Amino acid sequence: MERSVDLLLWIIPVVVLLLVALVATPVFASESKSISTQLVYPAEEAVRFGKVKVAARTPGYTGTGYLEGFEGEGDRCEFAVTIPQDGFYDLNFVSTGLGGYKENYVFLNGEGLGLVVTDNATFGDAVLARVYMTQGEHVVGLAPYWGWILLDELRITDSAPIDPSIFDVPATLINPNATDRAKRLMSYLADSYGNVILSGQYCDDGLLAKECGVIYMATGKRPAVLGLDMMDYSPSRVARSATSKAVEHAIKCDELGGIVTFCWHWNAPTPYLKSGGTWYRGFYTEETTIDLARIMNGGDPEGYDLLMSDIDAIALELARLQDAGVPVLWRPLHEASGGWFWWGARGAEPYKALWIAMYDRLTNLHGLNNLIWLWNGQDAAWYPGDEYVDIIGEDIYSGERVYASQIDRFLKAVNYTTPPKMVVLSENGSLIDPDLALRDGAMWGFWATWTGEFVLLSNLLKLSEKYTETEMVHKVYNHELVITLDKLPDLKEYPIRD
Repeated sequence: MERSVDLLLWIIPVVVLLLVALVATPVFASESKSISTQLVYPAEEAVRFGKVKVAARTPGYTGTGYLEGFEGEGDRCEFAVTIPQDGFYDLNFVSTGLGGYKENYVFLNGEGLGLVVTDNATFGDAVLARVYMTQGEHVVGLAPYWGWILLDELRITDSAPIDPSIFDVPATLINPNATDRAKRLMSYLADSYGNVILSGQYCDDGLLAKECGVIYMATGKRPAVLGLDMMDYSPSRVARSATSKAVEHAIKCDELGGIVTFCWHWNAPTPYLKSGGTWYRGFYTEETTIDLARIMNGGDPEGYDLLMSDIDAIALELARLQDAGVPVLWRPLHEASGGWFWWGARGAEPYKALWIAMYDRLTNLHGLNNLIWLWNGQDAAWYPGDEYVDIIGEDIYSGERVYASQIDRFLKAVNYTTPPKMVVLSENGSLIDPDLALRDGAMWGFWATWTGEFVLLSNLLKLSEKYTETEMVHKVYNHELVITLDKLPDLKEYPIRD
């Protein structure tokens, strides 16, 4: 009897790994085209609304002019396009940004697709990749999110097919001393990647409250991934009587079988909070006087010590999680390239130096081996290196009721590094439609919807439909491709993959 039990204990993990191998090929469909598409639509021939008009003052345009006036609500243009056959296409809005980087909304037949980035000093490419269109007539629209671009033309070309090998990501963590629990979690995430998408939700009050509770009442499901914030453990907030139960909520989530991810809206140390400013917004660049470049190049040693002291304070909270056996998808210094947070306000190099210093301090000084490092810099120039990143995250707020797969941003993140690492939707506003994710090949490792109005109606225990309609919430959380809390395996016993 004892030998039979021992044999079963050996066989079960092997069977699990074999089943994983059988489904390891991503589930999205293959594609092929027999036609090479090259379509060009001059912007001056598009239908114009609001203040959008034809101009010809800035050199470098083609044809007879370009469009300007993308400034506010009601300003937009629309192209009537003819697509030769069903398939995936790249939409290139040849443009230049007035004053630098700009993001604007793209629509297909009135439905939102997401955001296209213009970051050209002269007229150049601004591509939204891999848009699925059927054969026939369509309307492609462009409207302001930030606005302030000059648009020369729309070019439509075939999209390159997705290489399924992008989903073959390593399960080995960058920290060679990672805990078994961290290794088991990463093994599960790597095995699942490309086949399913894990559901996630930020909720300051834990897996059983507010946003997560409203989702449960609407769908009968709870998210697999709980998002929390280390913000109120920042020393400059603690000094002003801020308190947090985020660590306790994380431990409870782990006890219930869920997965925990933490960001850190790092309130700057007190000496760097603007006099007369709003102290509790001290993670925003505009509320601080901190010069990270000067700190990281040795010009402000006192500032460096203050930053390290803040990291030490957060290390104590992360150590509580390690002591409780909880692995953490750790996402500090997020959205750096946007510049709105102080850690991104002085450019990529000091940011990367801070990321590496934080990794070294938490890993080597504090011995925190329960962390899976989730980098969310949003731009390849800000990537600190493969040896400091386990997972790549993108934060996407694509507008109201935009359920597109966000394949363009997914592929952008995939290409930050070679060979690829897992890519997740680390923050989102609207949910993505799993059917569109499957069709497009945008099989994010997980998503994590942000708090407040993105889920709750006026902070009441009722779903807000501003960003995602109730019908879509129900569809997503009950979709066969979506992993919710009840579908997770026992992550304490999941086989570790080499």
